[in-house]
Amino acid sequence: MTTLFWLDLLGVAVFAASGALVAARHRLDLLGALVVAFVSALGGGTLRDVLLGLTPVFWVKNTLPGAVALSSALLTFVLMRFLVFPTRVLLVLDAVGLGVFAVLGANRALEAGVSPFVAAPMGMLSGAAGGAIRDVLCGEIPTTLKAEVYATAALFGAAVFCALTVLKTPENLALFAGAGLTFALRIASLRFKFALPIAELRNDS
Repeated sequence: MTTLFWLDLLGVAVFAASGALVAARHRLDLLGALVVAFVSALGGGTLRDVLLGLTPVFWVKNTLPGAVALSSALLTFVLMRFLVFPTRVLLVLDAVGLGVFAVLGANRALEAGVSPFVAAPMGMLSGAAGGAIRDVLCGEIPTTLKAEVYATAALFGAAVFCALTVLKTPENLALFAGAGLTFALRIASLRFKFALPIAELRNDS
């Protein structure tokens, strides 16, 4: 089993857990939590595969990611009844999933034969879209639309992975460099409160 295999399962598990925690904040029932967790973990990859014409999508051909997502969500659902999960746990889990899926999405796009200029945005989509759908389902403005370094972090990480891959860097090094950069940018933006410029209209009155 390769590094890609384990990273994929890690990304699915942590995004599903973060989805379950968001669902709990909105007091959804078990079914609602499972749906939100499933979408969080697999939504971005699903959109990526559809756009790349890779059908049936990955979790239809291989049921393991879906099983891992639901298992992680169920475990989180049970544990949250006995343990306190601070907000920072949700943010760290989300950042880990973002980094992992950014590079895995870009890698899948490269394997599909697209150029690195297409693969990098596909990596961003893989990492950020699931969380965006999760937020919409829970009645929140998606993080990707706020003045936060979220999708931007995924794009930078995916771009670094693609660049290192083009330069024939060892696969594991490229994967961890891209995922690590995404994670570091996301956490740093939260820690030091830097963000993208906000769209504002000047008052002409």
